[in-house]
Amino acid sequence: MSLLDIQNLSVNIEKKQVLDGVNLSVDAGETHVLMGPNGAGKSTLGYTIMGNPRYTVAGGKIIFDGEDITELSPDKRAAKGIFLSFQQPLEVPGITLESFIRNALQQQTGERVKLFQFQKELKATMKLLNMDESYASRDLNVGFSGGERKKSEILQLLMLKPKLAILDETDSGLDVDAVRTVSKGIEEYQKRQNGALIIITHSTKILESLSVDKTHVLVKGKIVKDSDGTLVQKINEEGFEQFLR
Repeated sequence: MSLLDIQNLSVNIEKKQVLDGVNLSVDAGETHVLMGPNGAGKSTLGYTIMGNPRYTVAGGKIIFDGEDITELSPDKRAAKGIFLSFQQPLEVPGITLESFIRNALQQQTGERVKLFQFQKELKATMKLLNMDESYASRDLNVGFSGGERKKSEILQLLMLKPKLAILDETDSGLDVDAVRTVSKGIEEYQKRQNGALIIITHSTKILESLSVDKTHVLVKGKIVKDSDGTLVQKINEEGFEQFLR
């Protein structure tokens, strides 16, 4: 049984259809890459899996870990082990990065987090991501550079240990060194958790150190091509024109 099974999913924003009959299955431990031109519906798919109320499921189902979650709220999906990183992580004044992650862990597990062990793991993970420890006591993403915001997202990923992580343009706007660091964090998540990944991206730099199991091309709300990791290189060389036709 697949960890994630999307069955004939159609999605509307207001009255406009943005996804049309999408089928996608992801097994535990697999890395899937979702590519396509701007406006194809890639981010919409990620938000819909996470349960963003802006997106209305007009047809189909989302099955996660054997359960139909199509109608579940985002917080309940997160508690079941789904994680979504954002293209543009928001600033959240009034709550520190450390407090945000600790509270999220408590919501996820329903248990009180042991502070000493949590802080020990947090420091070790920040070191892995080349993050200054002082960021833990700063308000979430407030005054963070673009690179530090993306590292903050990967820090949350590693600390929360979800079963499925959806990374939406995590490499967008990052320099070469930041992409390398973020990639290292994603690779660490794969090793630690045997976690499943859906990586939404235009660039392939973030994929260089990762083993890609399947690649999907989304055009105008439909998956028009499924293949293995070799499709990434083909898209690099030839672009999306072959799929637009």
